[in-house]
Amino acid sequence: MTTQQIDAAKAEAFAGQVVGILNGGMLSLMLGIGHRTGLFDKMAELSPSTSEEIAKAAGLNERYVREWLGAMVTGRIVEYDPTSGAYSLPPEHAAMITRAAGPNNLCTLAEFFPSMAAVQDGIVRSFQQGGGVPYSEYANFQTLMAALSADISDATLIEVTLPLAPGLVERLEAGIDVADLGCGSGHAINLMAKAYPKSRFVGYDFSEEGVAAGRKEAQELGLSNATFEAQDIAELGGRDQFDLITVFDAIHDQAKPRQVLQNISNLLRPDGVFLCVDVQASSHLHENMEHPLGPMLYSISTMHCMTVSLALNGEGLGTVWGEQKARELMNDAGFTSIDVKQVEGDIFNNYYIARKG
Repeated sequence: MTTQQIDAAKAEAFAGQVVGILNGGMLSLMLGIGHRTGLFDKMAELSPSTSEEIAKAAGLNERYVREWLGAMVTGRIVEYDPTSGAYSLPPEHAAMITRAAGPNNLCTLAEFFPSMAAVQDGIVRSFQQGGGVPYSEYANFQTLMAALSADISDATLIEVTLPLAPGLVERLEAGIDVADLGCGSGHAINLMAKAYPKSRFVGYDFSEEGVAAGRKEAQELGLSNATFEAQDIAELGGRDQFDLITVFDAIHDQAKPRQVLQNISNLLRPDGVFLCVDVQASSHLHENMEHPLGPMLYSISTMHCMTVSLALNGEGLGTVWGEQKARELMNDAGFTSIDVKQVEGDIFNNYYIARKG
């Protein structure tokens, strides 16, 4: 057995890195609590205030608020004046962690961590035995995804995302047939149906809960051009039925992504458009070293996206399937024209505009 020489400076730097990871992991839970309780939103409205004043304004227990503030101050998220005992949330921070920030609110991502941590035992078993953790084991995941997607869709779908495909908005205004696959709670479908009343929209998702939420929202909005069906999108049959098919961050979760993409190709009319929004990354690990969300994306994949696919004996593409693999699978499904675009401010997604030859 060889004894390796230890670089003391490197060891010390790595220890500091691990300490930062541990602090960050716990702070992510505190960010989620600040979001769920409305503390960040309330503090953004207040002048510098004591823990008692903050707790009263938020309608919360002061002792818990005070301890949470301890984490926020030492985590350099909230500022503290020891002379007056007042806490304040800098406006630069509020712009990233309050509901007023819309899709820029990074706290919405922190909400997912407890859900994933709850299935850690199942993930460990999957490491040891193979298989995966089914979607049904993730508490509140549908609700969390719906909230995150709604923030993004409300801010960008109609004004930014759909215009990325040349001529698409004009076709929607004139009236075309549109399907959203893996529609979740159906909010994107309802936004489009409201914006383009001459077009016809259908959302497909295997979740009964999701399609029920979509139907309810459509009814509340008085939409007669939006319908929803509970359906495994890998089993969708038919040909030449739609002029536009959208998929928002769902292909990489599929047990049978190749079949889903082939179904999309079959269902699109010859001049149809496939708009696929999915994670912006490379398929090659070394090219993701500088990705600002790299560690989080691979972790989310391990703890959710990859494992829910493997639980169904699926391909297990994972969150970071990447642009190269996406192009390969789309090409195999018959999409010969693929344009990849980005939206300013969205470091999370690529926007694929694909057409058949």
